[in-house]
Amino acid sequence: MQERSERTRRRLVFAGAELFHRSGYANATLGEIAGAAGVTKGALYFHFASKDELADAVQRRGCRLLREAVRGLNESGVSPLQALIDATHWLARTLHEEPAIPASFRITKECGGHPSAQQDFQGAWLATVSDLLRMARDTGELPLGGPADEAGDGAAEGDGLSPAERWESAEALVAAAVCGIEVLSGTGLSYGELRRKVAALWGLLLPSLVGRACSGEYRTDAREAPESGGVCAYEFLGSGV
Repeated sequence: MQERSERTRRRLVFAGAELFHRSGYANATLGEIAGAAGVTKGALYFHFASKDELADAVQRRGCRLLREAVRGLNESGVSPLQALIDATHWLARTLHEEPAIPASFRITKECGGHPSAQQDFQGAWLATVSDLLRMARDTGELPLGGPADEAGDGAAEGDGLSPAERWESAEALVAAAVCGIEVLSGTGLSYGELRRKVAALWGLLLPSLVGRACSGEYRTDAREAPESGGVCAYEFLGSGV
């Protein structure tokens, strides 16, 4: 009985993600979500007392998937900057393959500042980008001035900026650029097209971040991933939320 209840909950979260992504938070109704999940509205209310609760569950899934992806990248042994590049490719792929990811972005944008909102996927994504970029700086990948240079020693000759100012500029540039990935996905680009644009984005960013001589040390395209077919939904329904 417990297993059946958990499976119903996962179906509801999956259906909610699909409807929130396609129709938006305001337009998606609980009746439509229950119908898409193949359950009654009573069953839906057993698991979620409101649409807000269901939306938070969708964003919790998105945040958990993001944490797992970043943990896997960190454990793979790649450098922090390469992990950041790979994380942006993970985002491009999951925006097409995992409905909780685009749904989480849309919920955040439509419900930002809502007093009942407990999750913020867009904030979690930006924090992840900032954390990986900071790790790259602190391990010496980025010649932007690490913590030891905060007093101003080590600023690039001729640019007139302190290390702290150069760091702020780099962080703002990367954050603005990677936020555009979700926007491009929403224009209807195929995954292949989006993947190429993400690779081109890093082709432009890397010389500014690490210098032209070092930019060739990084892989800007996505790692080849197994074909998913229709597996994503199956894996979703069989995994935790």
